Parts: sequence; C-alpha cells; structure tokens
Amino acid sequence: MKRDRYRALAARARSWLRQALPALLLCATAAHTAAAPLDAEFAAGLKDEGLTGAVWSEVLPDGTVKVGASGLRDAARHMPMQADTRVQVGSVGKVALALGVLRLVSEDKLTLDTPLQQVLPELALKNPWQASDPVRIRHLLAHTSGLDNVRFWQAFSLNPAPDAPLAAAFDGDRNLLRVRARPGSRYAYSNMGYGLLGMVIEKVAGQPYERYLDAQLLLPLGMADSTFAYVTQMSTQMSTQAGAHADPRLAMGHFEHGVAQPAVAQYLRPAAQFTTTAADMAKLAQFLMGDGKLQGKRFIDLALMGALSEPADTDAAQAGLATGHGLALAVRDRHNVVGACHPGTAVGFRAMLCLYPEQDSAFFVAFNTDAEQADYERFNRLLLRDLELPLRAPAPRGTPAPTVENWQGVYVPSPSPMASMAWVDAVFGFTRLKWDGESLFLIPFQGEPKELEPVGGLLFRASDRSTPSHVLMQEDGKHVLSDGLRSYERASMLRMLVLWGSLALGVAGLLYVLVVGVWRAALRSLERGDHLFAPLLAMLALLLPLPFFYFQSYLRLGDVTIASVLLALATGALPLATAFGLARCWRSRGTAAEAGSWAKWDWVALLAALQLLLVLAWWGLLPLRVWQL
Repeated sequence: MKRDRYRALAARARSWLRQALPALLLCATAAHTAAAPLDAEFAAGLKDEGLTGAVWSEVLPDGTVKVGASGLRDAARHMPMQADTRVQVGSVGKVALALGVLRLVSEDKLTLDTPLQQVLPELALKNPWQASDPVRIRHLLAHTSGLDNVRFWQAFSLNPAPDAPLAAAFDGDRNLLRVRARPGSRYAYSNMGYGLLGMVIEKVAGQPYERYLDAQLLLPLGMADSTFAYVTQMSTQMSTQAGAHADPRLAMGHFEHGVAQPAVAQYLRPAAQFTTTAADMAKLAQFLMGDGKLQGKRFIDLALMGALSEPADTDAAQAGLATGHGLALAVRDRHNVVGACHPGTAVGFRAMLCLYPEQDSAFFVAFNTDAEQADYERFNRLLLRDLELPLRAPAPRGTPAPTVENWQGVYVPSPSPMASMAWVDAVFGFTRLKWDGESLFLIPFQGEPKELEPVGGLLFRASDRSTPSHVLMQEDGKHVLSDGLRSYERASMLRMLVLWGSLALGVAGLLYVLVVGVWRAALRSLERGDHLFAPLLAMLALLLPLPFFYFQSYLRLGDVTIASVLLALATGALPLATAFGLARCWRSRGTAAEAGSWAKWDWVALLAALQLLLVLAWWGLLPLRVWQL
C-alpha cells in the first residue's frame, strides 16, 4: 500500500512538473537579463573552482562573435589571460582533424568506406570481422572501429620527439590494434583511431599531417593563430629541443594549486595536439554550422557536413537512439539544451566546443588548469545562459515494451575502454538494471543511481535529460544497454559472483598475511621458515616503488623507469612468494609442532590470496608492467 501511495505521489509530481515547466523555463530566460556580467561570473567561478584562467568565444545568431578572457595565463609570473592568448585544447582538435579527412573525401582522394588496410597495408590490424566488416575511415572518425582507446605508454611518456614518426605509436605489441567489437556496431572512444587517421592523411597527402592540415584546412578557414604543429610554453624548465617550439603567447598549463606544467610531445599527437585561440575556434564553429562552402565554393560536401554530429551506423542509432557521435561531434543533452559538442583535455588544459546549428549559435571555452575536483560544467551553464538559447521541455512519457523486465540484471562495459583494464571494469565498473513496473533504474557500483523514464518501446530518458538517452537492445542473443556513447552487456550472475568472490577472498587472504605477519614480527616469532615470511616480505616490497613514483613526473607513468621496474618486480614476486609460503604449509602439514597452531589459517589465507593473484595474472595485470598497459 505504501508503495502504491509513493507511486501515486511521484506520478502527481511528474504531472505538475510537466505543467509548470514552460513557466519555469520562461522565468529562467527572463532572469537572464538581471544576471551579473559574464566576465564577472567567470572571474568568480575561476576563484571558487581553483582555476588559473580561461578564454572563451560565443557565436551569436547574427554572426557576431564575442571573445572574452579572465584570470591568469601564467600563475607563477602573474601574467593576465588575454582574449588573444593561445591555448591547447586536446581532443577538441579531433574536430578539426576530422574536417581535414572530410576535405580529402570531398576532393575524391579518399572515401568514408575506404578500408583502413587499403591505405595502410603495413598495419598489424587484428580484426575477427575483416571479411565482412573491415575497419573503414568512417569508423575511425566516429569512434566505432572497435579499437582500444589508448595505452599508458602512448599517453604518459616523455620519450616521443615532436617530429617522431606516427607509426612509433603502434610499435612493439602484436595485440595493440586488436578490434574488440564489430566495426560500426558500437561507439568506443579511441585516441588510437585518430592517431591512425593522422597516418592516413600523411599517406594520401604525401606530407606530414601537421603541414597538410595547417596549409589546406586552417589557412583557408582563416585560422591563422591555430596549428597542429608542436607548440610549447616559454619556460625556464624547457629543454633546448622545446625552445625551438616555444611561443610566448601560449598560456602555461597548470594542475591543482597553480602547479605549472609545460606542454610535451606525444605519440598519438593527431588525437590531442592542437593550439588555437578563442577567436579562431569561433571561426571553426561558424564553418561547422554552415553549408561546407568557402567564398561560394565547395570545400566540404554538404552531405558530409550534415553527418558531423548524426550517429547513423551504430546498433543504438538503428534502434532509434538519436544521441551518439557523428563524424566529428557528439550530441550533447544538458540543461534542457541539445547541441553538438566535443570536450578536450591536454597537459594542464581543459576545453569544450559546442554548436547549436538550429539557433546559429555556438560557444568555445578553454581553461589552462586541469583540476580533478573543479566544476567545469558551471561555465558551460553560464555560456548557455548568455547565448539565450531556447530551452527544451522533456520528452513525454511513453508506453514501454512489455519485455522490459527481461533486461534486468548486472551489466559490464562492452567493450572496455582499455583491453588491459577489462578486469577492473568488470569488477568495479558494473551497473545494475532494475525495473519497478514504471521506471527503469540504473544503479552503478560507482556513482549516483539514475531513474530512466520510458518514452516508448525500449527507449528511455534519464531524469536530467530532455531527449531519449538510453536504449535496450538484443544483439546475438545478448542483452545490451546503450546511451549512444557507452555500451553495456548483461553478464552472467554466476560469472560476476565468481569474480566478486575471488576478489573478496583474495583481499581477505592478503590482509591476513599483512596483519598476522606484522603481528608475528612484532612478537619476534616470525622466522624465515614461517609460512608467511616470504609473502609478507613480498607485500612490503610493494612499498619500494612509492618514493620513486612520488618524485617522478606523472607524465612518465608509461615509461620504463626505476619506479615502474620496481613495481613490476614487486608485483611479479608476490604470487611467487605466496606460492612458496603455500608450499611450506603443504610440507609441514600434520606435524606435531604445528598441531593447534595457526597453520590451517595460514593455509587458507595463502590459498585465497594466491587464487586472486593468479586471476590478475590471467587478465594481464600481474606482473604490473605499466609500460605495457
């Protein structure tokens, strides 16, 4: 009875919200006129969030461009951020690179359906679907190739030179380019895919991709302050090599508390290396919202321009979900406004580009601070409000399919963003799906639960979205949940219980070794012949790499260093030491000296710990060689 009463109250509240929402939205729009100036709100926001500085631009419906700046471009030297300060935008540069590829397509030098291996036959691509579904250029652009996102050594390394061959990002691992989902079927963000697109441009254009894009894309677009080339800051820390690429107009990157971080060269530079200004990004936004012509002449085919943010080929799109990623941008539904956006993160920078073609409006914003706890969405809200975009009422509730309850269960990411971390994603990244007869509930292990309201059939809308945000599908007999940018497959409950049980037993065993071993050592009863002596020693050895990691740059996380080698040795020794302790238990079983002792508990604990360590080794996580992850 209580449950029925709560449902009735919830339904009444939803009905009231639907009736009141237009008035509330009107009030919100009217309140804009009384809001503080945008510059002042940005300055206050930077202070509140602990950010160093920001630049932004807005494209208005009449073609006017507004550019602004706030804060500092270099915290150490107290240099103010200016409207023409150059910034680095990370993955936002993928939008421009995608346009470069579409320019080649428009010039008939390439097609969207050209197989990747036709252009780059030397690639060691492992595609189980090669005969029917080869990886094509369109898949790389739309992140539907099924390739991994990135490896640690590709993203966190100080080894690459600014002019290193792009092929260097794909050397040394036979499974690096393994396709893990049928090309075209599912979105899976891939920096590797855009690294390969850089190689495609070089092969087709016959010159470095940076030189080609700067001359054949940025120059015609009038983006004179932008470049794909390597640029770094003027800094006393920079090397002679970096000095040749230093630009005094480039803002310094920062982390929390104003810690400065100059730019570094990257292996996958086509995926994240782009330097620009707020004004230049406004020019890019204006072109992206246009018809693909420059000075009345075709530059990008109109059909390609229409596909920039329209997901068309994935299973989720074919099932009716309109959110997802097109050839360059992703649909973004936030704050009752739907647009086409792309975020970006570079060393010490965060950025966002959003387009609203129906209103001929757009905004770009970049911060020269990459801080984990900062609320960057706060500034997106300010820019949306300043653009005075019309707000959209939520999609109405619809009748769900009668089979919805069949999708209940535990779901794991599929594919995982990184194949090497699949165990971590399965054990800690799972989510539960529950149907209560009226709404679908997403209950992730990490994060806040979400209520999904049915909008008809197998489509659902999250409470903080305006349009359908999730879809349920059945593929090859598997139950799948997708939001257009992430896909989850329902996992066998038995399999999940085995994984969780393995983790629980293993952690309990390792804790036993640590606590009891230290206790015995404190009582001076821990001798070399003790069952726990070698395992405890191996666990304590895990502390050895910590000071070396503390004093090395996090940008060397994927390099072979003293810290990473010590970590590999310590994690490789742990299962061996545990097996050695277990063998000692076996040899000493049943002896009078062990009667009534802790021997049986040592045996159980070591066995529990060893099974987890073997599972981690099976999944490729032990020994932990971060330079291969």
